[in-house]
Amino acid sequence: MTSASPGWRVEHVALDVSAAHEADLTAAGATRLVRVHEITRPALVLGSTQRASDVDAVAAAAAGVDIVRRRSGGAAVLLARGDVLWIDVVVPAGDALWHPDVAVAFEWLGEVWVRALAAEGIRRTAVHRGALVRTRWSDRVCFAGLGPGEVTRDGAKVIGISQRRTRHAARFQCAVLARWDVVGIATLLGLDAAAVVELAPVAAGVDVDHERLVTAFAAALP
Repeated sequence: MTSASPGWRVEHVALDVSAAHEADLTAAGATRLVRVHEITRPALVLGSTQRASDVDAVAAAAAGVDIVRRRSGGAAVLLARGDVLWIDVVVPAGDALWHPDVAVAFEWLGEVWVRALAAEGIRRTAVHRGALVRTRWSDRVCFAGLGPGEVTRDGAKVIGISQRRTRHAARFQCAVLARWDVVGIATLLGLDAAAVVELAPVAAGVDVDHERLVTAFAAALP
């Protein structure tokens, strides 16, 4: 059982990644929600603008990795059990946490993550504010870029956040790295060894128990 700040509902679900992304969490009647996903099968999740041709299908099949597309923007994220903690946060339109500026809308959530990490002894973290930071690889690999509200530690990205918004609610999809599998994602995207060298320092994992971090995150919610 995870206890959260008053007004929040916390759910733990085990769905395949495709079904979890397709779940309609932003329909009329949406309420403040934290959904913690158990990753049942590894999946490479493509951003809304990416194409199937961006993936090495042979490598994905050999590794037993599903290929999934999300409706929110950004680039590819490799979700594997134990490597990534995936949490969705839903805020209804008109809520005190709702912000009409889609960039500023992320910032409060990044601050919650910083507090939660600090509660588990992970410090030297920061919330990125301002414009999207793009790199050579950010159109292909989500963790190669840095968007508003996302969290870094010593300059390396540790938490990525994407947003899917309707007139009823905003759904923030958070990926907390426990391990940065740069070789794995590069192989699935058909990137060469030089790309691996460039991508290695852009992100990093945080060594923290996921169950404890979920509890800390729920407790840090406003």
